Amino acid sequence: MLHYIGHRVLQLIPLIIAISIISFALIQLPPGDYLTTYINQLELSGTEVSEGTIMSLQRQYGLDKPMYAQYFIWIKNIVLHGDFGRSFTWNEPVSDVIGERLGLTIVISILTLILTWIIAIPIGIYSAIRQYSIFDYIFTFIGFIGLAIPNFLIALFVIYTVFVHTGVAITGLFSPEYVSAPWSIDKILDMLQRIWVPVLIIAVSGTAGLIRVMRGMLLDELQKQYVITARAKGVKEKKLLFKYPVRMAINPIISTIGWTLPAIISGEAIVSIVLNLPTTGPMLLEALMNQDMYLAGSFILLLSILTIIGTLISDILLAWLDPRIRFGGVEE
Repeated sequence: MLHYIGHRVLQLIPLIIAISIISFALIQLPPGDYLTTYINQLELSGTEVSEGTIMSLQRQYGLDKPMYAQYFIWIKNIVLHGDFGRSFTWNEPVSDVIGERLGLTIVISILTLILTWIIAIPIGIYSAIRQYSIFDYIFTFIGFIGLAIPNFLIALFVIYTVFVHTGVAITGLFSPEYVSAPWSIDKILDMLQRIWVPVLIIAVSGTAGLIRVMRGMLLDELQKQYVITARAKGVKEKKLLFKYPVRMAINPIISTIGWTLPAIISGEAIVSIVLNLPTTGPMLLEALMNQDMYLAGSFILLLSILTIIGTLISDILLAWLDPRIRFGGVEE
């Protein structure tokens, strides 16, 4: 198992290098840059910007160097000093700008993933073993509704309904008195009381999708010959169900960790805006709109690394559940 994990980790090193190059290049593709936008804003406000000022700003932001030189400086500072550069928009180090937001986003992502699995896997198993029962139809209907309705629309409906009936605004992760307060036990407890609203809303579509996947895969496994033979030999239904079919059916769900983590973080930007969450989604959108290349590039790089970490976790869990994957990976 350790050999398999080491083999997978070594394969990821060149992939991370390639992703860092692509991430930085993507930010440079749109015409212009942050400095061009900034100068245009100054000129529109009536401020004259001389050529000397433009050159000084280019040197200040490191935009006077070719793209490959900017990339090497950026990646060298990340590897050697953990410095992701300076955000043009916020005029602060990128690590300071995204630090707290990334931490809150990871907490929401992990809670959402756990909640999704806790709900989806048992319901998927029940729907498969009670196919065409009344509850199977109910869960199927709810699943289709969850897939069809966008999460941000659910967020708007929940906010409106709660406010109309209680007069309480459930947006944000903190009560007004804790928004700017330093971290403390009281602030953490306040966050834990409010974090379940965005977690439940974000988990809706993911849970609905995984229920369908779990149901379909388990139905396929239950029709295979080894299950029919074991059932004919008198193996108890519960033992038969959880020894092999469920383990095999759960493989596709585990394999989704690779894209679920970054999807929750980057794909819920609209939900975060609607709920006024201090997470990475709205900030990434703002960084891309302002062409804040170091902030946006760092976000894309971190999200890509999260995808890689998620994929590695998926590979390890799949290899643990199914030894055929482990041995096949080592032989390659």
